[in-house]
Amino acid sequence: MASGSKQPATAATKSILTAVLTLEGHTGHIPSISYFPDGKHIASGSYDKTARRWDLDAGKEIEEARDVWEQEVDAIAVSRDDRWIITAGGDSNDCGELKAHNIETEIIKTFQGHSDRINCIDISADSMLLASGAEDRTTRIWNLHTGKFVDGPFKSTDKVGAIRFSPDSKKLAVKSCAAKCFEVWDVQAQKLHVRIGKYDRSRLPDAPVFWTVKGKSIIAAFSFTEEKAVSVYEFDASTLQTIGAPFEGHTDAISGLALSFDCVLLTSASGDQTIKLWAFESRQLLASFCVQRPHYLILSPDSCQLAYTTYDDTKIHICETPPDILASMWPAHPRVRIYISIIPALILTCSGRSVHMNLISPLKRSSKTSQIILPMMKNILLHVAVPGRSGNVLTTSI
Repeated sequence: MASGSKQPATAATKSILTAVLTLEGHTGHIPSISYFPDGKHIASGSYDKTARRWDLDAGKEIEEARDVWEQEVDAIAVSRDDRWIITAGGDSNDCGELKAHNIETEIIKTFQGHSDRINCIDISADSMLLASGAEDRTTRIWNLHTGKFVDGPFKSTDKVGAIRFSPDSKKLAVKSCAAKCFEVWDVQAQKLHVRIGKYDRSRLPDAPVFWTVKGKSIIAAFSFTEEKAVSVYEFDASTLQTIGAPFEGHTDAISGLALSFDCVLLTSASGDQTIKLWAFESRQLLASFCVQRPHYLILSPDSCQLAYTTYDDTKIHICETPPDILASMWPAHPRVRIYISIIPALILTCSGRSVHMNLISPLKRSSKTSQIILPMMKNILLHVAVPGRSGNVLTTSI
């Protein structure tokens, strides 16, 4: 394995990750969730044979959008153009189920070709192509708009557990269910580009894989030994040699993995009852949260929220990413929330287009002080731009 200059993570204090919203309605395990591009809605798939949509502002399911399946739903994904919801899954010893639901037209397309349960899916960045990976050891690529099979099948040595298009959609990363075989396929040439690892029949949690922004490297939980995948590696996309230090700290199989869109923040979930947050570039462990048997997790489009599911319940837990962690990502993060204490009694919160100003004790009880400070700060802040946004809105609270 190649080495690099990136340093391994340092220890972080364990704490409790508190949910600000809990979505309830599924009656079976939830192995997959996906944010809509607006960050205000979520799609989920469950072993209760349903795919559901949720309104986060209302805090409840959009019941009229519920999709009932004949088989268990293993994977769900929303396209970046906000037009498609893809669901995949199946039961043992069948050909699996793969469907695309057009949100605008309500048309549902069914894709047939796999001969076993479909574990994972991905949609290309331009929302034109759909990739599906299954326990039949193949990955197939479809045209979302025509519904036709276009590339593959790409034959792997093991059951497929995770797949991901490169940013330009020319390559496809494929990881086995056991996280011990890793491949990169050339989509256009329809041939294997590089492969590492070996066949392993064990069925372990299928943590996703991710390409970095420029498509030169791939992030994945992987095991180079007979043991479970307890570490996350960055791989060179051309050679699958590791880059820099791994993300180490988990002591049991990694079941969930999420990378922010700007490749600044990485989060992982493990059977060791923890969810960890990392600074991607430095490999620094920022926080470790105690969570009972976490499974799938995902960051919102702006990384201000972390949503996860567990093996022990049928709920979706929505949490705010700790403000101090987002602040530590500044200025790389485009929509970070920063909590700045101007004076001990004045707290400013920046989020998206809004700047919220709050006065707390003891000045909160002083109307004269508030009458002086609030207009002054409002006049200043109306001319301060939140990164990546314009037309700020200022609200005050006393």
